[in-house]
Amino acid sequence: MKGKLKREIITTADGSTTIHFPELNEHYHSKHGAINEAKHVFIKNGFHHILNSKAYKRLSILEIGFGTGLNALITFSEAEKIEQKVEYVGIEAYPVKKEEVGCLNYIEALSEVKHQPIFQLLHETPWEEPQIISSEFLLTKRKEYFTDIIDKNCFDLIYFDAFGARVQPELWTVPIFKKMYEALHDYGVLVTYSAKGSVRRAMQEVGFIVERLPGPPGKREMLRASKKVISEK
Repeated sequence: MKGKLKREIITTADGSTTIHFPELNEHYHSKHGAINEAKHVFIKNGFHHILNSKAYKRLSILEIGFGTGLNALITFSEAEKIEQKVEYVGIEAYPVKKEEVGCLNYIEALSEVKHQPIFQLLHETPWEEPQIISSEFLLTKRKEYFTDIIDKNCFDLIYFDAFGARVQPELWTVPIFKKMYEALHDYGVLVTYSAKGSVRRAMQEVGFIVERLPGPPGKREMLRASKKVISEK
């Protein structure tokens, strides 16, 4: 769907850019601040939350909606600061075009000029092949529909950053969250910007324990889902 629609680069409320689909009035990131949303939802309540719960020799992350590469870039930066090894898998059915990547201002907005080559590398590396971005960050990009995911017990953390339920409700259903549940290791965590009641109920139906958390700018709440396993006695 995304590949057939008109796309434009817009500036969000925190000064960072995103891709906008005017026909749907939908964005890759929040119009209230692309970077603020990424840091709050995926880094604070996902990446740092799970690392505060236990130590990981290598943290495995699945991103549902690689998109602009913003979440991967900020995760790389945060992992570098604390010397945390990360295996990062980003799934995207409609990769962002090279000319669009060139219009995104994340390096400037984050004040991380040293990571410009990293941001380019995140987008230029081949699809379907693991790529060493640094000694601490291994990236695999998969051009794949979310409905085709078949991973089992592979990831510690999922960034669920799909298009919103208003425009793609089929991505926020029990069958999709069953795939997410199965893709996680025991005690793994999924975070998303959505707080819809139907989304929360779909997560709970497949076995997730779901928390409502304060949302990023422009949203009252977000969701964090945990795969808690009760051992048999």
